[in-house]
Amino acid sequence: MKKHILLTAGIAAILSLNACSVKESHLDSSSTSNDIVVPAGFKKITSVVKNSEELVIPFNKYELDNGLTVVLHPDKSDPLVHVDVTYHVGSGREEAGKSGFAHFFEHMMFQGSENVADEQHFALITESGGTLNGSTNTDRTNYYETVPANQLERMLWLESDRMGFFLDAVTTEKFENQRETVKNERGQNYDNRPYGLLRERINEAMYPEGHPYSWLTIGYIEDLNRADLNDLKKFFLRWYGPNNATLTIGGDMDEAQTLAWVKKYFGGIPRGPEVIDPTYTQVTLPEDRYISMEDNVSLPLMYMAFPTVHLNHPDEAPLDVLMSILGSGKTSLLYKNMVKNGKAVQAQAGHACQELSCQFSLYALPTPGTSLAELETIARASLEEFESRGAEDDDLERVKAGIVSGMVYGLESVSGKVSQLAAYQTFRNNPNGIGDDVARYENVTKDDVMRVYKKYIKSQHAVIMSIVPKGQGDSIVKPDTWQRYERTIPKSGAETELALRPGSSDFDRSVVPASGKNPSISVPEIYRTQTKNGIHVLGAINNEVPTTAIRLLIPAGQTRETVEKLGLASLTAAMMGEATLQSSAEDLSNQLQKLGSQVTFSAGDQFTTVNIRTLTKNLEATVALAIEKLTQPKFAQDDFLRLQKQQIEGLKNAKKNASTTATNTFNKLVFGANNSFAYDGNGIIDTVEKLTLDDVKSFYDRHYGPAKSELIVVSNLDEQGVKFAISPLELWQGKTSDNPEIKAFPTLAAGTLYFVDKPDAAQSEIRIGKRALKYDATGEYYRADLMNYNLGGAFNSRINLNLREDKGYTYGARSFFSGNDIRGYYRAQAGVRADTTADSIVQFRNEIETFAEKGMTAQELQFVKNAIGQRDARSFETPRQKLGFLSTIMNYDLDTSFKDEQNAILANITKDELNELAAKHLDVNNMITVVVGDKETVFETLQPLFDKIIELDAEGNPI
Repeated sequence: MKKHILLTAGIAAILSLNACSVKESHLDSSSTSNDIVVPAGFKKITSVVKNSEELVIPFNKYELDNGLTVVLHPDKSDPLVHVDVTYHVGSGREEAGKSGFAHFFEHMMFQGSENVADEQHFALITESGGTLNGSTNTDRTNYYETVPANQLERMLWLESDRMGFFLDAVTTEKFENQRETVKNERGQNYDNRPYGLLRERINEAMYPEGHPYSWLTIGYIEDLNRADLNDLKKFFLRWYGPNNATLTIGGDMDEAQTLAWVKKYFGGIPRGPEVIDPTYTQVTLPEDRYISMEDNVSLPLMYMAFPTVHLNHPDEAPLDVLMSILGSGKTSLLYKNMVKNGKAVQAQAGHACQELSCQFSLYALPTPGTSLAELETIARASLEEFESRGAEDDDLERVKAGIVSGMVYGLESVSGKVSQLAAYQTFRNNPNGIGDDVARYENVTKDDVMRVYKKYIKSQHAVIMSIVPKGQGDSIVKPDTWQRYERTIPKSGAETELALRPGSSDFDRSVVPASGKNPSISVPEIYRTQTKNGIHVLGAINNEVPTTAIRLLIPAGQTRETVEKLGLASLTAAMMGEATLQSSAEDLSNQLQKLGSQVTFSAGDQFTTVNIRTLTKNLEATVALAIEKLTQPKFAQDDFLRLQKQQIEGLKNAKKNASTTATNTFNKLVFGANNSFAYDGNGIIDTVEKLTLDDVKSFYDRHYGPAKSELIVVSNLDEQGVKFAISPLELWQGKTSDNPEIKAFPTLAAGTLYFVDKPDAAQSEIRIGKRALKYDATGEYYRADLMNYNLGGAFNSRINLNLREDKGYTYGARSFFSGNDIRGYYRAQAGVRADTTADSIVQFRNEIETFAEKGMTAQELQFVKNAIGQRDARSFETPRQKLGFLSTIMNYDLDTSFKDEQNAILANITKDELNELAAKHLDVNNMITVVVGDKETVFETLQPLFDKIIELDAEGNPI
C-alpha cells in the first residue's frame, strides 16, 4: 500500500467500530470513565473505552480553555511514554516566495526557548534515555519524544516552554545556523541525490503558480536566503497557538496527574489567532504536460501523475484499490506488463494523499534496450487493460486484508498509537477515525473502482516526466510541452508590528522538573528449543497484539561467496522470492497479501534472513507458504535473467549515490579486496554479469540447510503454540557449509586521502576511520561504544554540535564503532556542503584528537551513564525490538543476564577507564580518509591536508 498520511506503517488502528463505545461530556469538572476528576480549565469532549476483546485504542479527549486539544491514551504494557504535539500547519500554509518556512521553523523549535538553553532540549531527553524528533509535511508539523515513564513531567515542561515561551530565545545566530542546516538538508536529500528533484518538478507542473503544493516542504534555496528573523517570528505568532495544536500522550501514566501537569505547564499560554481549515479546490490540467530533466543517474525514469481528490474524500479509498491493482506487488498489471517481461527494472503505482490534493502516479525505470516512450505506451495500455478487466474479487480481498493487517501491526508500539490518534484529530477532529477508515475500505465495491477510474484517470490529463542521464536528452518520452515558469515573488508589504502573546506562569519555569522514580525494567522472558532437524529456536511471548514475527537465519550470506562471484548470495535470496515448483510468484504474492502477511528473503554479511510477519490467526497458512518458498524454489531461467539485470542496474545506480560510494570504498580499503564482505552486498557489476543460474542452484544446494540455522520468534502464542506452528520446518532438509576462511586484512595506508570524483556534487561525503574491535557484549567493544557516545554517538555529541549546530556545514555528523564476530571498524562520517569539505575534515580531526588526548569531562561521564542507563525502557517494546534483542543473544551465544552485566559495567565505569580507551582507539593519525565529491570544486583545498592522495574510481580502484 501507499504511504497514506493516516494509514502509515507503525500507526495504531482498530478492526471494527463495534470494538468501542463513545461517550461525550462537556463538563468543566467531571469524572471520566475511570472516575478521574478533570481539573478546572478543562472540558471533557470524548472517551473511547475497550469493552470487548476487539482491538481498540482507548483514549480520553479534553480541551483546555486556551483551545489546546489533549488526547490521553493510558497503556501500562511498557514503562515508557510517547508525547506528540501536532500543529495544524505545514508548507501548505506558506505564502508564495516564502517556501520552506514551516520546515525551517521545525528546526528552530529545537534551538531552545526562554527557560531551555540552546541544545538543552536534546541533552535532557537523550540523558533521560529517550529519543526525539520532529517532522513537517504539507499539512502539519509535529514534535515528539519517547522516554521512560518517569520523565513525563519534564517532557511537558519542554514542549510547553517552546509553545508559549519561544520568541525571546530566538537569536540571529541561531536563525543563521539553522538556515545553513536546512540548506544542507536540501543538498543531501534532494540536490545531491539521484532523482531527488523529481517531486519538485512534478509539483511545479501539476499545480498553478502560487498553489501551496507547487513547492516542496523543504522549500527553495532562494526563499530561504531571502527570509529574515522577523518573518520567522510572524510565522510562529500566526500558527503556533495552543488552539492550533493537539497534545497527545500515550503510555504508562497516571491520567489524573498528567492532566494536572498539562494544566500547570500549558494553561498559561494564550490562544493564537483563529485558524480556519484550508479550502479544497479541484486541481485540473488543461492538457498533458510533458517535462524532463537530465540528472546524475544511470537509469532513466518515466513518471506519470494525475490529480485526483483530497485526503478523506469518499473516492480516496476506491482510488487506493485501483492503485493496488495497477501497481502494487507481483499481482499488479504494471509488474506483469513491465517487470515480469524484462521491460523495466521497477514499476509501481502510487496514490499520495494530502489535505488539499492527491496524486495518482505510475512510474517505471527501464532495463537497457527499453525506451521511456515505450514505457509510457505500456503504462497507458495497462490502464486500458484495467478498463477491460475491471476490479476482481481477489483485488478487493487483497487490499482490504492489507489495510486491516497494517492497522493491527500498528498496535505494536505506543508511538504508533499516539501518532494515529494525533493524525485523526488533526485532520478529522476525531481521534477515533480508525473505525471509519476500516469501514470505508471494507465498503469499496468493484463498481466503485471502475467509477473512479473513469472519473479521474481515463481520458484525463497528466504530468509526464522523464529523468535521463546527463547527455541523453534525446531519450525523453516526448519533447517538453510545459516549461518551468520564472516564479513571481510578491513584493513585501509594509512591515506590521508583531502582536506578542507572552505566556504566564504561577511557578518558576526556570527550574527543570525532577525526574520521577526510575521505572522497573525487565528484559523479555525467553525460551529455547530445537527442531528435530537441528534448527536452534529462541522465542519470547508478546501478549500486546495478536501478531507473530519470525526471523530465520541461514548461514548463507556474503561470506559464503568467493570474490569471483560477488553478489551471488544476494541474487540467490532474490530468486527465493520467485516461483516455486508448485506456484507462480504471482500466486504466492496473492495468497500472502490476502492473509495480510509478509515473507521476504535477504542476504547479509553472514546470513540469508527469512523474515515472516503475520497476524497470528494466519500463522499456519503463512508458515506453509514460507516453507514452500524455502524448500521448493523453481529457479527458472527467465526469473534469473530478469533479477540479474535488476541487480546490475541497481549497482549502476548506486554508483551515482555519493554516500553509498563513500561507504563501499571505505569498507573495501579497510577489509581488503580478497574478502567478499568488504564489497556491496549486491556485488560488483563485473562479477554479477558473469553469474549463471547454475551458480545460484549450487549456492542453494551447498548452503541452504537447517543444521546451523537459527530461528527467532516473537508471538502472542506460548512456547507450545509456537512449536506446533513451526513444526512443518522439521521437514526441511539441505546441506550446511563450514564457516568460511576470513582472508588477512590489508595494511592501512594511515594518513592517506582516497578521493572519488563526483562531478557537480553539491555536497561531499566524508569517511574517516580504521579497523577496530569485534563485537563483544561485555568486553572492550561495549566500553569503547560508551566512550564514543559523547564524541559522536548522540545528537548533541561534540562532532555533531560542531559541524551541524555551530558551523552549519552538514545535516548531521557522527562517529561510531561497529563490529560482529568476524570484523570491526571505527568510522566518523558526514555529508557536508562542498565548499566546506576541507574545513570539515579539519574539524573532524580536531574533535577526535582532542577527545583522544584530553578525554571526556565528568559531566559527559554522567551524561552517558544516564542516557544509556535509562534507554532500556524503550528497548523491548515492539516485536521488531524483541527480535533484535533475541538475535544478539542467539548470534553471540549470550545469556539474558548480559544486560545485567552491561548495566553493572555502566554503573561502575570511570572517566579514567574511558579516557584510556579514547587514547588507545582514537589516534586519528592511524586512520584513512575517503572523500567523494566534485574534484573541480574541492580537490585543491584538500591537497594541503594530506601528504598522500590516491584517486579512485566509483568501484574503489586506483585511477
